[in-house]
Amino acid sequence: MQDLIANLGYLAVFIGTFLEGETVLALGGVAAAHGYLGYWPVVCTAIVGGFLGDQACFFMGRRYGERILAHYPKLAARAPRVQALVRRWDAGAVILLRFCYGLRIAGPLVIGSCGISPWRLALFNFIGVVIWAPLVAGVGFLAWQAVEQWLGRLRHAQIALLMLVVLGLTIAWLAAQWRRR
Repeated sequence: MQDLIANLGYLAVFIGTFLEGETVLALGGVAAAHGYLGYWPVVCTAIVGGFLGDQACFFMGRRYGERILAHYPKLAARAPRVQALVRRWDAGAVILLRFCYGLRIAGPLVIGSCGISPWRLALFNFIGVVIWAPLVAGVGFLAWQAVEQWLGRLRHAQIALLMLVVLGLTIAWLAAQWRRR
């Protein structure tokens, strides 16, 4: 499994961040905490994948935005609000959209239908992804280190905990047998 993660981990981070990102990137941070992947290569891969994914969705929205919105009535109902927000505060909206879970594909599609300049979007998309990638990968990295420290503290009590679990299971089994009779 370690070899699989080491060999395909960066590809998985790229594909995951191209499509959606947060979960795969956090898991990339966990893999970096384990030493299977490097933290900064994970972040750089996520920057490239996230940037290219949003750019692709933006251009799809720019070209096919109205058709795509016609197929998704809930998204189409919210699109005018998002478009007004993007037209008013395009820089902040593009950067903050990166942090809105579940809107990574829909957001750039709607932004593409707003008429924002592709170069302006690329600039703010890049700023957003450069902030987002180290933060999300760092959450996975630090969360795993915290879990390891917590488990390390429990190692002294492992035998006692195991004995308590076995005792509890034995008592539960005996109680179930006693009730049956």
